[in-house]
Amino acid sequence: MIAKVEPLLTTRALRGPFDYLLPERLAKVDVGSVLVVPFGRQRVVGVVVDVAESSDLPPERLAEPLEALEAGAPPDLVRLGLWVAREYCSTAARGLELVLPPGVGRAGRGPRARTELVARLTAAGRAALEDGARLGSIQRSVIGALADAERSGSGELAAGELQAAGADTSALRRLEARGLVELRTAQRARRPMIVDVGARSRRPELNGDQAEALRAIGDAIAAGKHAEFLLHGVTGSGKTEVYLAAAEAALARGRGAIVLVPEIALAPQTVSRFASRFGDRVALLHSRLSAGERRDEWHRLRSGEASVCVGPRSAVFAPVRDLGLVVVDEEHDSSYKQEGDPRYDAREAAVQRARQAGAVLVFGSATPRPESWDRLPRLELPERADGMDLPEVEVLDMRTTSGESGPLHARTLESLGEVRAAGGKAIVMLNRRGWSPFLSCRSCGHGWGCPECDVSLVVHKGSGELRCHHCGHSETVPEICPDCGSVTLARHGAGTERVAELVEEAVAPLPVFRLDSDSAAPAGGHLEILRRFESAAGGVLVGTQMVGKGHDFPDVVLSVVLDADATLRFPDFRSEERTFALVAQLAGRSGRGRRGGRVLVQTLAPEAPAIRHAAMHDTAGFLSTELERRRALSYPPYTHLVRVEFGAVEANRAQDAAELARRRLEPTLPAGVQMLGPAPRFRLRGKHRRQLLLKAPVRDSAVAAVRGVVEGLAAGRDLRGVSLSVDVDPQ
Repeated sequence: MIAKVEPLLTTRALRGPFDYLLPERLAKVDVGSVLVVPFGRQRVVGVVVDVAESSDLPPERLAEPLEALEAGAPPDLVRLGLWVAREYCSTAARGLELVLPPGVGRAGRGPRARTELVARLTAAGRAALEDGARLGSIQRSVIGALADAERSGSGELAAGELQAAGADTSALRRLEARGLVELRTAQRARRPMIVDVGARSRRPELNGDQAEALRAIGDAIAAGKHAEFLLHGVTGSGKTEVYLAAAEAALARGRGAIVLVPEIALAPQTVSRFASRFGDRVALLHSRLSAGERRDEWHRLRSGEASVCVGPRSAVFAPVRDLGLVVVDEEHDSSYKQEGDPRYDAREAAVQRARQAGAVLVFGSATPRPESWDRLPRLELPERADGMDLPEVEVLDMRTTSGESGPLHARTLESLGEVRAAGGKAIVMLNRRGWSPFLSCRSCGHGWGCPECDVSLVVHKGSGELRCHHCGHSETVPEICPDCGSVTLARHGAGTERVAELVEEAVAPLPVFRLDSDSAAPAGGHLEILRRFESAAGGVLVGTQMVGKGHDFPDVVLSVVLDADATLRFPDFRSEERTFALVAQLAGRSGRGRRGGRVLVQTLAPEAPAIRHAAMHDTAGFLSTELERRRALSYPPYTHLVRVEFGAVEANRAQDAAELARRRLEPTLPAGVQMLGPAPRFRLRGKHRRQLLLKAPVRDSAVAAVRGVVEGLAAGRDLRGVSLSVDVDPQ
């Protein structure tokens, strides 16, 4: 037999797969097996992508694999990994690495299984406990603990669990020698901690709209065929309860489920909801787990011990057996797009995964993307599950303020004062971290920028640093201007650090909790902040867009959005969509309890359609006008975008490479494809960048043309010293 192997080498010039002759000792190798193979003078790890009876090469010219590693990927995930590589113009190796067990890749083996010594009581042990046989105090304590475990149904305890009884391994061995206990070595999964943040223990009865949505999803699951839905529900409408019931329907038919959330910060909250319903059948996968936890959760899914996986975008590649349901919660969120190669979109990968498995796909959001609104059949949840009205939204025109109150409008300060007086809770969002986004000299105008990127350095007061939020460069906040020696330095604008300090002054003695990527930097930091906010009797949560994503705190009575129009100023055709989602999602955090709530939106553009529609909770109206605008400008969903980017230390090298690519692309592009550029992008991490942007009415042919040209360039010498990346459906 011949194994067709893709070596896990990421050079674009490599064209696999390569044939290897399978000896008798490797007869069980199949698609998805991970092998160590000779490759030139190297030993490399590779993945079997096919097994054939014969090769185009004679057997004497074929090498044999050196060994097979224990871990491997299911064949359906191998197909998905190769699809990602093709669809996003990456390499087969990078696509396959997405679907392999955690830790298995170019380095070879991942973490090992954890084993523990486990003790079980024997008949002699039970008799010794009953007849008062000669036992030491520790021995009696150990046997008593094992007897309790037996009565509770577990029957056995790990050595670590018996340490509380004072037993070490030698004590257990002595009990074994007397025939009082049986010892064995067992695998013990390393389970991530499930944190109950915003979890609900009771099972609420579904209202009419929820039941109707579930009926459509459940019928599709029962039919066993691929189907797709958009679950559009206002904030607080109970979408998660529909997901839970749909997962229950899939499990009842012996099928599994994947539930994607946009951020790691949301995964524990969703897991706690699912774990309270389905127990140990739920697994959690994300990058902040330890290597051992990721390994064991992956294998629980692969073995079928767990059948529901919850996690951010990478969980779309979880090895769930007999997949019947895929849920993409908050499907509008841009974090479903991977930034590094391969730049896959987990939403599109979810579509492909569901199609391969014949599973039902549910996209859910209160603020769907125009693409989803236009393409998918909709299931509507028009009212909040608790019957409460959506909160009243008041738009505050910051053009009319005198500036004396700084970044907080007088009405905002007044409302925060009311929250303080009532001892209530509020959320304040500003999608900009740090103290202030820009530092300059009042005397000569000198501004502090990043030496590696064409962006300003952000002032962080707490650490006394200026930081670049793109490359990580940092330096101490200066006391004098290096150009003129002046000490009159001005900090412009406000970030979450400054706003949190101002809010503290407004609501003291209520506690203020800041949630952004700085405050949540330690592992699990975001969970601790959310847990403290949830358990506090009153307080204010201040943060970036992290505070507006899916959190369910029924006692929040006020939500405030600062600088709501900031995203409108971005040169991006999605800026209207993002602004609408940002305001509407944060507005949805308020008024989920019986006390009701309200929302304040501070903006310099109160008449902007995105803000106006968000203030009216009018998703349908916004998306209708947005789709008209997209059609007129030939943007998605009416075209497909592909960006090819070139980076080099010298600007002319990046420009030359982009122009060469344009010349090679032009004759290969299908009719109707518009190519823009080369155009500059801001310098990043010391590299000048140039980009080509394709707008194509048909996606597949445009992607194929780009893939062919990119592979040709990578195989030659024209791109020496130039980095190249392809982004299909750039965000």
